[in-house]
Amino acid sequence: MAHIYIYSPAGAVRDKAGFKRGIKRLTAQGHLVEIDKDALTSHERFAGDDATRLQAISRAASSGADLTLMTRGGYGLTRILPQINYKPIAKSIASGTRWMGYSDFTAFQAALFVKTGAATISGASLVADFGVDTSKSEVDDITEACFDDVLLGQNEGAGWMLPKRSLADRALCEQYALKPLSIKASSLWGGNLSVLTSLMGTPYMPQIKGGVLWFEDTAESPFRIERMLTTWLHSGILAQQKAIVLGQFTESKLYPHDRGFNMASVVARLRSQLKIPVLTGLPFGHVPTKVMLPFGTPVRLLCDGSDAMLLWDEL
Repeated sequence: MAHIYIYSPAGAVRDKAGFKRGIKRLTAQGHLVEIDKDALTSHERFAGDDATRLQAISRAASSGADLTLMTRGGYGLTRILPQINYKPIAKSIASGTRWMGYSDFTAFQAALFVKTGAATISGASLVADFGVDTSKSEVDDITEACFDDVLLGQNEGAGWMLPKRSLADRALCEQYALKPLSIKASSLWGGNLSVLTSLMGTPYMPQIKGGVLWFEDTAESPFRIERMLTTWLHSGILAQQKAIVLGQFTESKLYPHDRGFNMASVVARLRSQLKIPVLTGLPFGHVPTKVMLPFGTPVRLLCDGSDAMLLWDEL
């Protein structure tokens, strides 16, 4: 099947059982799984010190694999962005290697795009997505199918149902007088909201106009999410896009002080501040069900009633 290179560029792998389960599952599917020598290295909260993780990225770039797959996210990539050698990574992508991850991987995706224009894939990670304990739950069928599409070169789009609870979502086509809503955008980009926000004012923030920008996050309360989105709003970046798409915001804790202020409040205010579509419900985030999204490729966004779809050329 495919040659998959497993490496750890960010947080240390604490779930060793999940790591083994993920390797076993991918191997059982017929893939050639190559494990980086430092995949299970630990230094403080990281998968090795900065130099170790930089070397792991370099080895992944020279592996000749069909896909490089990170073990997990966490934190660690932002601090080594200035030291990453981006040219060999872009060269590997040009030669057919796909780079996949999510969460902290967002920083790597953004920086690589800025430095080289190379596209990567927001998608699965080893432990969270393939290392699940099957005595308690199964690997998500949609995630696995989308992952297989990437390996087969058939990853061309993603569709989802706009949340039934959101009348504003379902009325978008009427709101923007487009039946159906059809938008051509320069790039699909985005990822973890906290990670991307941390790149503002740095050389690693993409300067993309006319794109479809999407966000997800975990363990952030609605008021914190709105505060970050407001920073994006004040910067002018949101208004420069063709559309904003919100994925899953999990473990978003509410406090008694919120008095009804929740994610619906955040979305409503964001829509009131923008003249572009703001869609919700994208199946991506710190959740079992993930579509695979190419960061940095042209995209078309379609919305017809309660159906939404992103289409791109195969990556």
